[in-house]
Amino acid sequence: MISEKEQKQYYQALLAKDSSYDGIFFVGIKSTGVFCHATCPARKPKYENCTFYETAEDALLSGYRPCKRCKPLSYPREIPPLVQQIIELVEKNPEKRWKDKDFAELGIHSITARRQFKKVYGMTFVQYARSRRMGMALKSIKNGEKRIDTQLDMGYDSSSGFYDAFSKIMGRNPKHSKDIKSLSADWIDTILGPMMSIADDEYLYLLEFVDRRGLEREIERLRNRMNASIVPGKTKINNQIKEELGLYFEKKLGKFQTPYLCLGSDFQKSVWQALTKIERGETSSYKELAAVIGNPNGMRAVGNANGANQLAIIIPCHRVIQSDGSLGGYGGGIERKKWLLKHEREYR
Repeated sequence: MISEKEQKQYYQALLAKDSSYDGIFFVGIKSTGVFCHATCPARKPKYENCTFYETAEDALLSGYRPCKRCKPLSYPREIPPLVQQIIELVEKNPEKRWKDKDFAELGIHSITARRQFKKVYGMTFVQYARSRRMGMALKSIKNGEKRIDTQLDMGYDSSSGFYDAFSKIMGRNPKHSKDIKSLSADWIDTILGPMMSIADDEYLYLLEFVDRRGLEREIERLRNRMNASIVPGKTKINNQIKEELGLYFEKKLGKFQTPYLCLGSDFQKSVWQALTKIERGETSSYKELAAVIGNPNGMRAVGNANGANQLAIIIPCHRVIQSDGSLGGYGGGIERKKWLLKHEREYR
């Protein structure tokens, strides 16, 4: 996370249009809903209207759109016409999930487009499109809005357009969700980056880093299994896990007490239950975990179940490593896994 001292330093760089800071930070402007780079020529916002980010992806996931004037994703390079065309198409329909056939219908070769996009932006097209989609939903969640009325901030001309976009990610139109279960989603800032919790008044169902790949699919599986829509808000369970995570990162938490409910197959549940038995500061291999649940040849299945865990940190899938001692994968990113293991060894 960016410290308050750094934020003030970045703001002075923004006022001075200091080119040495280009690429060091991006700034989201709350009053306009766009994000810029350090030397944007537009009129400068007040400090209280600025939110600073280390990466463009973080700004996108917070619901900000790229500034059309300074083009923060490509500065100082020129954008190839093909890439500019794709960006404009995404902005016209940011909730769309792009497939190869969509490129073909436009007469664009998908591999060429993706390669050019990566070269210019330093992120894949899938990352960009996903971040724009998720940003629309996450912005409301971050702001804790109980009524979803931010469609104009997000670039929609009508409320119906926003509701359609939101419901594609978080469930059925919130205005028509009286007959289905409603879950509350809350934003949690942590030292390792923002997380999202989804809960009702009884249980926690999902806890994930907002930039995790596949988060959309996790949300989709959750709301289908629960026959639910997800709206910004807080329950006592959201509040409890937020408080316990704060204590965990401060090394002051004995044990997570937040009640949670795992939704999965019996096999997946057996793996997740075994994960909770791995003591803080310790690790287990996929092979050892498979033996514990009585399926010594099921290492691959154990790995898949590990990856399907929707409750990061409290069901500690980060404590599973390869038999040779290497870290292996982690949905939240390998650097986070490394940090979590070190953190837990130090406060065991």
